[in-house]
Amino acid sequence: MIGILGGMGTQAGLDFCNKLAILYRGKIDQDYPLFLLYNKSNIPGRPESIGIQTGDIFKKVNNKKNKKKYFSVLKSLVNGCKILKKSKCKFIVIPCNTAHYWYDDLQKKVNFPIINMPKEVFNYTKKKCKKNSTIGLLATEGTLKTGIYNKFFDKDYNLIFPNKVTQNSSVNKAIKLVKMGKVKKASQIIKPAINYLIKKNCKKIILGCTELPIAIFAFKSFKTIKSSKIFLDPNLILAYAAKKKYNR
Repeated sequence: MIGILGGMGTQAGLDFCNKLAILYRGKIDQDYPLFLLYNKSNIPGRPESIGIQTGDIFKKVNNKKNKKKYFSVLKSLVNGCKILKKSKCKFIVIPCNTAHYWYDDLQKKVNFPIINMPKEVFNYTKKKCKKNSTIGLLATEGTLKTGIYNKFFDKDYNLIFPNKVTQNSSVNKAIKLVKMGKVKKASQIIKPAINYLIKKNCKKIILGCTELPIAIFAFKSFKTIKSSKIFLDPNLILAYAAKKKYNR
C-alpha cells in the first residue's frame, strides 16, 4: 500500500491521488493500487516555519524562535508518517515541495522509505534536458530560499526564479488562490511568472509548489498535462515514481 501524507494543501494531495489513479487506469477496480491518503491539514504552515518573513535565507535552528517552528513542523510530519507506517504502507510520498526541507531529519526519525520529490524531479529532468540548460522554478518562497531544488540541480543546470515583484504578485498570489479554491483566477494570475521565465530562455519550468499544476492545468485534459513540452509537474513525476516503486 502507498502511504500519502497530504494536507499541504488538501487540493494538492487530492491532485496527486487523481494522477496516481489515472496512471493505473484499468477496466476493473482491482487494477488500481492500494493507497492511503492521510490528509493531515493541521501541519503548521511550512513557509511560515522556516523564517522567510525576515527576507533572509533561513539557517536551520539559527535562533530559538525558528528552532521552535522548525521542530513543530518536523514533529507533525513525523507523527503523520508514523500513522502511515503503522497502517502497513510499503513506502510514503509527500505531495508538498516545501515540506521536503524537513526530508533528511524526517527520514532519520521515521526510518521508513520516503520518496524524495525534488530528487525525482531532478532525475526526470536529466532524461529530458541537456546538461547546463536553464531551468525555471516556480515555488513558494520557502522552497526557493531553502534551496531544496538547488541541492540537486545546481551542479548540472542553471536554475532561475522570478524576480521579487513577480514572485509576490503572481506566484504567491496564485498559490493562495488555489488553496482558497479559486482555481480559474489563479490560472490567470500565474501567467506573468510563466512569461518571465520563458523570456529568460528556460528550457523547462518546474511547478515547484503542488498548487501550481492545479492552476496552470486547470480544466485541461490529463493528456495535455503529460505531453507538456515546457512544464515539469512534480506531482505527476512523484506519481510515476510511486507507481514504479509499488510495482516492484
